[in-house]
Amino acid sequence: MVPVPNLLAFVLASVLLIMLPGPSVLFVLGRSIALGKRGGLLSVLGNALGMLPAIAAVALGIGALVAQSVVVFTVVKIVGAAYLVFLGIQAIRHRRERAMPDQSAAPRSTFRLLLEGFVVGITNPKTIAFFVAVLPQFVAHDAGSIPLQLAQLGLIFFVLALIMDSIWALIAGTARDWFAKSPKRVERLGAAGGVMMVGLGGVLLVTGAEHS
Repeated sequence: MVPVPNLLAFVLASVLLIMLPGPSVLFVLGRSIALGKRGGLLSVLGNALGMLPAIAAVALGIGALVAQSVVVFTVVKIVGAAYLVFLGIQAIRHRRERAMPDQSAAPRSTFRLLLEGFVVGITNPKTIAFFVAVLPQFVAHDAGSIPLQLAQLGLIFFVLALIMDSIWALIAGTARDWFAKSPKRVERLGAAGGVMMVGLGGVLLVTGAEHS
């Protein structure tokens, strides 16, 4: 098990990192603005679940190989960025229907919303790179199994990200509910959320290029 001092230091570092408006926060804001609280929270959960394979990979030692492979990193980066752009375009295209929903139309399924968030989470190469770079810094080599300690730290980060990203989703979803008094404003807000996701996809595609 990770020693308590290391654990506390990791929790503090994780909270500070998660609080910074990064790709995950922008994704959550964009989804919550486009889809409301339910869509935002389910996207948060799906996105967080997408971290679990990365945590397992790092704990088993596979993560370092993936993070160091330019080809694998680039492929995952392109797929993830393209999927974000796709979700953003969909939000822009369907902004009117979401502003004035057809009561006869079935709402988007929970599974679909979770899956979309999961795909974004698992195709974010920065997640593996982050875990490979950060988690080992808080491991104590004389405190037991290294893979177990890495898994423990990863799961703590998972829980913290889930809680804090959910707060962002609720804030953005509440703002959307307030704008809901005017369908026209909701339509514009939904388009803004789509633009955020398209922009985020483009930024991730460009910033990932410096990986070596």
